[in-house]
Amino acid sequence: MGLRVVRSLAGSLRARGVESGFATVRAGWAGVADIVFPRVCVACRGPLTDDDGFRHLCSPCGAAVARIRPPACGVCGHPFWGVVEGARTCVHCDRLAPRFGSGAAAVLLRGSARALVLELKYHGGRHVLEDMAKLARESPQIIDHVKDAVLVPVPLHPRKQRERGYNQSHLIALMLARSAGGTTCVRPLLRRIVDTVTQTAFDRKQRQANLKNAFALASGATIVSGTRYVLVDDVFTTGSTLNSCAGVLREAGAVNLDVVTFGHG
Repeated sequence: MGLRVVRSLAGSLRARGVESGFATVRAGWAGVADIVFPRVCVACRGPLTDDDGFRHLCSPCGAAVARIRPPACGVCGHPFWGVVEGARTCVHCDRLAPRFGSGAAAVLLRGSARALVLELKYHGGRHVLEDMAKLARESPQIIDHVKDAVLVPVPLHPRKQRERGYNQSHLIALMLARSAGGTTCVRPLLRRIVDTVTQTAFDRKQRQANLKNAFALASGATIVSGTRYVLVDDVFTTGSTLNSCAGVLREAGAVNLDVVTFGHG
């Protein structure tokens, strides 16, 4: 059993919200994993200690995480530097024409934070969600932004979700709901009906064309008037994916609609 398999098993228990009855089992698995497969930093691959502050980032890499602090763009959450007066939109959002209200993000997607997202997204690394939760809890603007809202994860196409085994945006939404507490909950109200090609190399215009009619309301999903909905994705890049999802929810009757991502980049 490989290191990632062992750690993903422990991470999946946390991600699914397994409570105190399995706390001892989780601790046992983590202890076995640490002995048989000593933990290494997901960013620099160096060894970890119990004094690092994070479970999967060493002290230098943890300190290097570019946390977002106010003031920030009210649309996407990208930080401003210096003194800012009044509401402002950053250069990332000038041509977005958002279908949602406001947005927030916890970190800039570079260095150590990027390593966490890549581990979760492409390497089965559900175990890094505990470090992502720590960063979210230490970002008051994120917790305030999602608290008592209905969190709607951006969906994967069924083929891609079968291949990956999970939807990382859904796991991030569950993590945020647990971190925020209150009446915050997760509802998978959307489905992806077009198996689009990867958008990594696309500009904003190409992304928008690629996502045309890619999303639809999930079967049996209903939008409740007066409820605040927050779309959740792993990363805000151009905003095209979130905007496409927001359009579907708007057409279904969602009035109070915002977005949140773990990273911005």
